[in-house]
Amino acid sequence: MIFSDLNLSAPLLNALAENGYINPTTIQHRVFPIVMSGRDVCGIAQTGTGKTFAYLLPLLRLWKFSKDKNPQILIIVPTRELVAQVVESVKELSTYMSVVALGVYGGVNINTQWTELQKGVDVLVATPGRLYDLAVNGAFKTKSIKKLVIDEMDEMLNLGFRIQIKNILDLIPAKRQNLLFSATITDEVEKLMDTYFNNPERVEAAPTGTPLENIEQVYYATPNFYTKINLLHLLLSQDETMTKVVVFVATKKIADDLYEQLESKFPGTAGVIHSNKEQNYRFNTVKQFHEGIYKFIIATDIVARGIDISEVTHVINFDVPEVPENYIHRIGRTGRADKKGIAISFITENEKPLQKAIESLMKQSITQIVLPENLIISDLLTEEEMPKVYMKTIQLKIPKKEESGPAFHEKSAKNKKVNFIVRKKDRMMKKYGKPIKRAPKK
Repeated sequence: MIFSDLNLSAPLLNALAENGYINPTTIQHRVFPIVMSGRDVCGIAQTGTGKTFAYLLPLLRLWKFSKDKNPQILIIVPTRELVAQVVESVKELSTYMSVVALGVYGGVNINTQWTELQKGVDVLVATPGRLYDLAVNGAFKTKSIKKLVIDEMDEMLNLGFRIQIKNILDLIPAKRQNLLFSATITDEVEKLMDTYFNNPERVEAAPTGTPLENIEQVYYATPNFYTKINLLHLLLSQDETMTKVVVFVATKKIADDLYEQLESKFPGTAGVIHSNKEQNYRFNTVKQFHEGIYKFIIATDIVARGIDISEVTHVINFDVPEVPENYIHRIGRTGRADKKGIAISFITENEKPLQKAIESLMKQSITQIVLPENLIISDLLTEEEMPKVYMKTIQLKIPKKEESGPAFHEKSAKNKKVNFIVRKKDRMMKKYGKPIKRAPKK
C-alpha cells in the first residue's frame, strides 16, 4: 500500500512526496479510515510505529478553514520535546495548507504563549499543566475544539497528569471526536475512556510488550561499571555503522559523569539530555543530533519518549531499566517507520533479574554476544559494586523484668543497726541499778 491509496487531499500527498514518504505504516493505514468515519479511536501502539502521522493525516484531511481564531484540533502530549516534534510534524504535512500550529508547555513565559494564542491557531499541541492554566485564564476558547488527541496516555498518567487531564476533558465540548494512543492500556485508561469517550474502536498495531520486529536485540555480559565505559568507547570508536546512537542511563548523575568521560575522547560529537537541563539546551541538543553534528547523545528514561529522530542506527542500554516497559520505549528510538535498527544492552550480574523481567514481558530472549577481544576489563569498582563487609554484632542479653533485682546492694551486718534515742533516765537505771533523782529545788 502507498499513501496515494488513502483518501488524502492533493496538498497532503504533495507534502508527503516532497518529504520522501511513500508507504504508510500499519498503524497509519488502519487508523485512517476509522478517523475519517468520525468514530472515536483507541490506538495501542509502541513508539516508532508512526502514530504521530496516524492521527495527523486524517485530522488534517478533515480540517476545514475557519475565520475563528480558536483551535479546532487539540493534541495533548506528556513532554515539551514531544510538543515541539508534533508541531514540526504538523508544519511538515501542512506545507501546502494554511494551517496554523502552536505548541505550549511549562517552563517558559506564559505571557508569550498567551500572545501567540491571541493571533489565532488551528492546531494546538500542549502539555496538560500549561494547557489547563491557559484555558482557565481565558487565553483561548474551548468551544471550537472538534477533535481531541491524547498521545502517550500511559506516560501522562505515570507523570502525574491525571487530574489535569480530567479537568481539561470537563472543559472542552462534549460533542467531539476523541483519539487516544497509548503503549499500554491500564485499568485507569479504560476507566477514563468509559467516562469521556463514545465507544472507541480499538486499533492494535503492536501488542503490549511486543518488541518491534525490525530491531535486532543483543547484549554483552559486563563485569562492572568501568568496563561498560571501556566497551562503549570501543564500540563508538570502531563500529563505523554507529552514526546516530542514543545511550540510555539510569540517572542524571550517571549521564553527566559519562558525558564528561566521553567528551574528551569524542570532542564536539557528544550530547547529554535529561530533565535538569534547560529547555533551550535540550532542544539544541536534539537539533544537533538530528542534523548529524552529534554522533551520539546520552539520555535518561524521562526523555525516552521525547527523542523522535529518524534514522537512529543504534540504541545502547548502558544501564538496564528497572521498569520492563521502559526497555520497549528505549529500543523504539531505533528501527522507526519500518526501518532496521540495533539495540545493545550492557548487563552486569546484578542486572540479570531486570533482564529476565524484560524477556518475560516480550516473551522472547535477548541474544548474548561475546565481548570484543581487545576490550580492557577494568578492576576498578564503584562504591555500589564494592563487596560489603558485614561485622558480626553480639547482642547482649537483657535480663527480664522479673529476673532483675534492686538497684542497690545488701547492707553489711554492722550497718544493719537501727538508731534510736535512749532516755537519760534509762541509761542511769542501767548504770546504777536505780533511778537517779534530781535534788529538790530550794
